[in-house]
Amino acid sequence: MAERIGVLGAGSFGTALSKLLAENGHNVVVWSIEPDVVEGINRDHRNPTYLTQVQLPKGLVATGDIAAALDGAAVVVSVVPSHVTRETIDRARPHLPAQAIVVNATKGIEQGSLKTMAEVFEELLPADQHSRLAHLSGPTFALELARRQPSAVTVAARDEATAQTVQRLISTDYFRAYTTTDVLGVELGGSVKNVIAIAAGCADGLGFGNNTRAALITRGLYEISKLAMKLGANPLTMAGLAGVGDLVLTCSSSLSRNRTVGFELAQGRQLKLVLKSLGQVAEGVLTAKAVHELAVREQVEMPISQAVYQMLFEDKDPKDAVYELMGRSLKSEVGDLSQSVGTRG
Repeated sequence: MAERIGVLGAGSFGTALSKLLAENGHNVVVWSIEPDVVEGINRDHRNPTYLTQVQLPKGLVATGDIAAALDGAAVVVSVVPSHVTRETIDRARPHLPAQAIVVNATKGIEQGSLKTMAEVFEELLPADQHSRLAHLSGPTFALELARRQPSAVTVAARDEATAQTVQRLISTDYFRAYTTTDVLGVELGGSVKNVIAIAAGCADGLGFGNNTRAALITRGLYEISKLAMKLGANPLTMAGLAGVGDLVLTCSSSLSRNRTVGFELAQGRQLKLVLKSLGQVAEGVLTAKAVHELAVREQVEMPISQAVYQMLFEDKDPKDAVYELMGRSLKSEVGDLSQSVGTRG
C-alpha cells in the first residue's frame, strides 16, 4: 500500500532512500536545508550536490519547509548527520503526525551525552511514540543503492510489529530488509565500525596489505562486540548485517568516506583538509571521540579505537600507532570477552 513518507535530509543516503521509496510506489517528500538541492530535485530530478549522476523519479518532491515535508506523513525517515540529529528532530517534533512511524537511518553517537541516536530520539519524542521508532542500519553505500544494486539491511525496533512494518515498506526486488529487536546492538555496530574503517584506511595508506586489513577488521569487530556486550546488546547482532557486514564494507571500499579519511591521514594530509575535500560528513571522526569517552567510562579496552582517537585528536603518527598496536602484550584471542557482559539494553 502506498504511504505518504517524509524524509529529513537530502544528502547521499537520504537521496538514495528517497529514490528507493518513491520507486516503490510511495508518495515521498524530502526536506533539505539547501535551496539549490530543493530546486535541483524539483526542476531537474537530480540532486545537484549529492549523487549528482543519478536520475531521480519525477514524483519525488523536495521542500525547504520541514512542516510541509511532514504534513500527513505516515512514515518519517531521518537521514541527517548525527551532530545535527537532535536539532533536526527537535525542530521537526511539533510537526510530526501523532501516529507516524519514525525511522532513524543515521549512524553515530552524540557528542557530550554519549547517547546513541535511538536514545536521542526517545529523549525528544513522547513515550507513546517510542513503540513506533525504528532504526535502519547495514552495509549500504548510497551510490550502489541508487543504482539498484542488490543490498541487505537490518531494521531494528523495540516493537517487532514496527520493525516488520518498516521491513515491508522498504523491501524491493533489490533491497532486502531483516528485522531485530536489538536496537542497541544495531546502533553500536553501525556507529563504531566507522572508527575501525579509519584505521583500515590508515593501513592501506601506509601500503600495508590484505593481512593487515583482515587483522584490523577482525580485531575491530572484537572491540565493537566488547563494548556492545558491556552496554547490554546481543553479541549475535555483531555477526549480522549491522555488525560484521557493515564493518567489512566500510573497511574495504574506496567508496567509504571514513576509510578515505584514514587513507589520506596516512599520506600525510591534515585532518581539516581531508574533511574539507570530502564535502560530506565522515561520521567516524566525531564517533572516535565519543567511543574513546565511552570506553573510558565503561572501562572497556579498545586499542584500535584508541589509536584512531589519538591520530585524529592528538596528532599521533599513523605509523607509530600501527607499531604500538603490534607491540602490545600478548594475550588470548577472546579471553576477556565474557567479562564484558552488561545489563543495559
